[in-house]
Amino acid sequence: MDTRIEWARSRDELVQAIRSLGFPDELGMQIAKMLGSPKAMQRMLAYLYNVRPNTAELIVDEALAICSDIDRWREKKASEAANAEYNEMLYYGLESEEYQE
Repeated sequence: MDTRIEWARSRDELVQAIRSLGFPDELGMQIAKMLGSPKAMQRMLAYLYNVRPNTAELIVDEALAICSDIDRWREKKASEAANAEYNEMLYYGLESEEYQE
């Protein structure tokens, strides 16, 4: 499926879920932009369907928590990649063709 179509569908579902809780569509649009990916929006939808928050602050707080989790995951992956490269450098040494410029 086209990524833009998937993103738009997730955004529309998120906006509808937020609207069904009695909040304006604009809140849903801003939350979708903040989350940025269909997977994050699906995680937010699970929260909305299960918790049914009654304030905009709770919705925004959960969106921020999801964004924070995603940032931590990206940092972890970057750290793992750097560590793997460092270990490879230690194993093969600096004389390896890969590490010479």
